[in-house]
Amino acid sequence: MAPIPELRAWARHCLLEADPVVKTDEVARMAAARAAGACALDTAAMLADSPAIPGRPARPELVAPKDVGRRSMATPEGRAMLVHALAHIEFNAVNLALDALWRFTDMPAPYYADWLRVASEEATHFRLLAAHLATLGHGYGDFPGHNSLWEMVAKTRGDVTARMALVPRTLEARGLDAIPPLRAKLAQAGDLAAARILDIILRDEVGHVEIGNRWYGWLCERQGLEPYATYDELVERYKAPVPKGPFNLEARRRAGFSDRELERFA
Repeated sequence: MAPIPELRAWARHCLLEADPVVKTDEVARMAAARAAGACALDTAAMLADSPAIPGRPARPELVAPKDVGRRSMATPEGRAMLVHALAHIEFNAVNLALDALWRFTDMPAPYYADWLRVASEEATHFRLLAAHLATLGHGYGDFPGHNSLWEMVAKTRGDVTARMALVPRTLEARGLDAIPPLRAKLAQAGDLAAARILDIILRDEVGHVEIGNRWYGWLCERQGLEPYATYDELVERYKAPVPKGPFNLEARRRAGFSDRELERFA
């Protein structure tokens, strides 16, 4: 397929793509084209939504989070289930970055550059996990997955401030807390390759959450909103989950959470 000359239209095309390999390859092509100056950016263009967003493969089957299944580190099957669950999170994260890139108009150019970077890095994470899953004798789609991350993306499709508040700095930030103990379990089980992939993911996710924090702060300042009270109001309005500890306070600090917020987590 020839490159699409406008970045946000290209991002929407990637979002609609159902095949994970094609989607992640196309994200890489889009990022390379943008870096080479081969596609423009129209921040004011209104692009049509679609009932097919996001594009997904026929598998994995989407179930309630409680029905995903237990993931014991004591067996190869259990480790494969965990790696599959992580790959599913990263596939959803590719989609949410693409949605943040194409959906919201009239943001500064660096906003779109940031979300293109997130989409590209999430695509890399998915490819790393899918490749490792293959070494465990499985492929993406072999186990069920859940859709809770995308549900909040859909809820906030009409409000960029809510999106920044409740997806990167709330739901994705939970990964900063969850990754270190998961990494320890995988390393203890002898899966050092998976542990190294989680090191890469944690490094990058700090940057992704920082992007959400930074643009949430920018949007609050532009609208004259007090960020802490506004965040609490958005959590209540959209029925967002309240994070539960233990918290990775050091990673959250690097991701841009203020001392006031960190005191709340502590």
